[in-house]
Amino acid sequence: MFTISGLYRHPIKGFTPEPLQVASLVEEGFFPFDRLYALEVGPSGFTAEDPKFLSKMKFAVLARFAAVARLKTRYDEIAETFRIEDEDGSVEVFDLTQAAARTSLARHVENVLAAHEDYDPVRFPLKLLETRVDHHRFTDSAKGFVSLLNLNSLKDLGAKIGHDLDPLRLRANVWMKGLPPFVDHDWVGKTIKLGDHGPELEVLKPIVRCVATHVNPETAARDVDLVAALFEHYGHRDCGIYCRVIRAGTVRVDDIGHVM
Repeated sequence: MFTISGLYRHPIKGFTPEPLQVASLVEEGFFPFDRLYALEVGPSGFTAEDPKFLSKMKFAVLARFAAVARLKTRYDEIAETFRIEDEDGSVEVFDLTQAAARTSLARHVENVLAAHEDYDPVRFPLKLLETRVDHHRFTDSAKGFVSLLNLNSLKDLGAKIGHDLDPLRLRANVWMKGLPPFVDHDWVGKTIKLGDHGPELEVLKPIVRCVATHVNPETAARDVDLVAALFEHYGHRDCGIYCRVIRAGTVRVDDIGHVM
């Protein structure tokens, strides 16, 4: 058994994780309001009419631009607005239903990236993309429907390298506590249930980690080579699991989960 200690969504790919207390998952669906949008860096080949999986490196994400973490953001799904707070405390809210506001959002982020990264907005202009079809989100894996993180895996790694690792580095949807480190990697092909009356998930595969995890979500500094540390201490680069929702249900923070 394990406890659900956190639920998170990432409405715009790469930007601030947003905590939830409850989430309703639908069969064969994605985590609600997760990675609905992405900021394209130059033409990516994406088409809204026929969306396909694309590499994260085609977008403004932490793996490419650590400066993304300098912005603290929040999505309002009712009003369809996106709030950005800059490092100086200034706040701007963008109406995502308006083309002009979406363009302004892209220009705002361009200015931050140009100030802190080796980035040329003239050569690689940003554009906000949106996906609303049921079978597609801007996930890091073509089968990345819902991602789960075993907090004790990260805690064990942190102890080995002498660094307190914030779970937000790994951008998972569901946090699990009370498990032995990395035991979830043995669940591939098994079914887990989140809460007594919650959703059932099929475990698909471990999550191979990338350099996005090197970025401190508070400081935007690349301060830990987490990928190399995983390989040095465990012989792999995996931390967390991808799952597919096979039975709908609602999960809440502090619910108890178990392998069926």
